[in-house]
Amino acid sequence: MTTESFIAGKDASLESSISAMQSRLDKLGFHIEERSWLHPVDGVWSVHIRDRDCPLLFTNGKGASEQASRASALGEFLERLSCNYFWNHYYLGEKNADAAFVHYPREKWFKLNDDNESWPDGLLTPELQKFYNPEGTVEATTLVDYNSGNEERGICAIPYVRERDGATVWFPVNIIGNLYVSNGMSAGNTPAEARTQAISEIFERAVKFRIIKEGLCLPDVPQEVIARYPRIAAGVRDLRAAGFGILVKDASLGGKYPVMNVTLLNPRDQGCFSSFGAHPRFEIALERALTELLQGRALDALDGFPEPCFDLEEIAHSQNLEIHFVDSSGIIGWNFLRATPDFEFRDWNFSSTTAEDYVWSVAAIHATGHDIYIADFDHLGVYACRILVPGMSEIYPVEDLEWDNSSAGNDIREPILYLSDLDDDECVDLLETLNELGLADQRPVAALIGLAADAGSLWKELRVGELKTLLALAIGDLDAVREGCDWIRHFNQISVERQLVYRCIESLIGLGDASAYVGSLQHLYSAATLQQARALLNREQRFFSLNAPGLNLEGCDMHQRLLAAYAKLNAAKLA
Repeated sequence: MTTESFIAGKDASLESSISAMQSRLDKLGFHIEERSWLHPVDGVWSVHIRDRDCPLLFTNGKGASEQASRASALGEFLERLSCNYFWNHYYLGEKNADAAFVHYPREKWFKLNDDNESWPDGLLTPELQKFYNPEGTVEATTLVDYNSGNEERGICAIPYVRERDGATVWFPVNIIGNLYVSNGMSAGNTPAEARTQAISEIFERAVKFRIIKEGLCLPDVPQEVIARYPRIAAGVRDLRAAGFGILVKDASLGGKYPVMNVTLLNPRDQGCFSSFGAHPRFEIALERALTELLQGRALDALDGFPEPCFDLEEIAHSQNLEIHFVDSSGIIGWNFLRATPDFEFRDWNFSSTTAEDYVWSVAAIHATGHDIYIADFDHLGVYACRILVPGMSEIYPVEDLEWDNSSAGNDIREPILYLSDLDDDECVDLLETLNELGLADQRPVAALIGLAADAGSLWKELRVGELKTLLALAIGDLDAVREGCDWIRHFNQISVERQLVYRCIESLIGLGDASAYVGSLQHLYSAATLQQARALLNREQRFFSLNAPGLNLEGCDMHQRLLAAYAKLNAAKLA
């Protein structure tokens, strides 16, 4: 007789959930490998899983037991398949860009107006257009989705339903990918279960960001309250026995939000690591905060977190908040560690069933004055959803739509992917465009254009600063070459072999007629390096003979795997 395990907040046993998800993934053609398990303390498990055929498709799961952790990882995998999130940062290729649909069969394309600036009617609502474009300075062309870059088709949008009144609102894929990334996505046994998890995640990050930005101090959870939950208490006890300071905090801000916190203080290096968890039920929120703390981390891997900081401006900076979103390893302020909290401890619990969980979560969001927008996805045979709460669930600031929009890569993707085929005039145009865009020189080129670069390839290492230097070499702009070589010397994060070539190029430019120095140059750089430097400088060779994969990404093995995985997904969308 098979034993079934049930945990709070889930509408099916762990065993049946795992079996159903594994079966569904197998049928879809995704072969899941469990790559690493960790069980550092009692009551805390985590696992890393990935697709055998495309290792870029991976997730991490956490839970209070092995089965809970496995279910968590599989659920996240299906959530990210359902919401297309695995492909959020990648170009889908020319074939997909021109296909009947790029993202979902129910997508809608809004043609750009003649001025290419004003936003098309029917996109979002007038109120949301004002929210995302308050000054009217975000041009419509910047809303062309990054994954297709297909400006001729216009702006691709997905229908979301407003929970308050059931109205359908069309959200641009570009806005979703730029501002919300993975926040508010979930898969579950039932809609109420999954939606509650998605909203809980939104609460967790919104409250966490507020606490960190404002330097708030949270109340301790009394020991007798922690003792109610033996498994959580055991994990805390084990961490303290290992020598860490463990603070268990109520992050509900006076009983208003369903959020808990566990913070680790490391006496070995004075590092501080703060983890949050959320759910309308106190126990689940606290368990999530604890398991999040140790997800993917062994006890001997808890060194290296930053010390507490006094500078609130640095703490509140968007870059620090981004780090907290990615892996919670950003800076925490000293105010957070104060002995006198800004709120009293509240022994809260807002619901007791998944149906109640969802009803309370919706009401709590609406009470803040925000609207909830939901997109449901069931094409994979598992219910998943993506929830947006404008004004609350953004991970990146709305200003990024104008100043740091991923669509910046759309205009330069094609010339970069055909780099070795460009003539001199096209090289000049690309260099001018890169300069006009004002991109950081250290920015990876592959990430800029959405290429999944192969390990060990020049594409994997290539940065904007080096690309500009190679373009300057291709057109013979020696001033720009000098500037680029100087940047490369100080950047110092490319292969030793190429660094040496650029240093040799600097020497050749400085010497002018280097014929009298050939012997010394060969001793300093080697004959092969000197030959390579001369070939680039004399424009006999360009771009280190880098391959030009084109818009079909030919010869890019990892990207082809990514596209093959997407083809499996699209077949399911049409089934």
